[in-house]
Amino acid sequence: MSVPRRAVLLDLDGTLVDSRPGILGSYAAALRALGHEPDPAVDLTWVIGPPLDDVMGEVLAHYGDDRAAEAVAAYRADYNARGYLGSTPYPGIAEALAALRAEGFALHVATSKRTVPARLILEHLGLDAMLDGIHGSEPGGALDHKPELLAAVLARTGLAPEGCVMVGDRRFDIAGAQANRVRCIGVLWGFGARDELERAGADRLAGSPGELPGMAEALLDRR
Repeated sequence: MSVPRRAVLLDLDGTLVDSRPGILGSYAAALRALGHEPDPAVDLTWVIGPPLDDVMGEVLAHYGDDRAAEAVAAYRADYNARGYLGSTPYPGIAEALAALRAEGFALHVATSKRTVPARLILEHLGLDAMLDGIHGSEPGGALDHKPELLAAVLARTGLAPEGCVMVGDRRFDIAGAQANRVRCIGVLWGFGARDELERAGADRLAGSPGELPGMAEALLDRR
């Protein structure tokens, strides 16, 4: 029996990059486009991770507005123009990616963010050259959710679930991995708390990017 190619599937926001400033700035721009002044007392960090279309309605409800589609369009226009620049790699991420590549892992980003801004971020930060693929959601929403997105990544690449590890910071990443029989590592430097990742059933929890190569090796050795 042949040994499956080994790959690490990586979430973007909260895993590779701290994207909070750009995302929250574009939410503020979308609210202003609809005539609302953003409420500084409202912490919107929770919106980072789930698909944009799933959470915009909840954000607007605070302002008594139901124009979610209009707000999503305004958000995306601002984010693609300038919001994507408000992302920075977490310390140690570039080194962790290099170490994973040195161990023979293929590296694929799998994000609920649209593919175009995901690529813009990774190219702007110079991380794209370390990746074998960048996979995001597409217009129409068919791949907005992680179970469907990861299934599409596996189908496109020909990777076998037993040769892959998913790395992410939110329960959505863990759920997507589990739906596709992929082992998963939850990271503690992003936007999801330890208890969220533990309740979701992450196989391992990483406290720093430097732990990822060893954890990925260990999880695949257990197959």
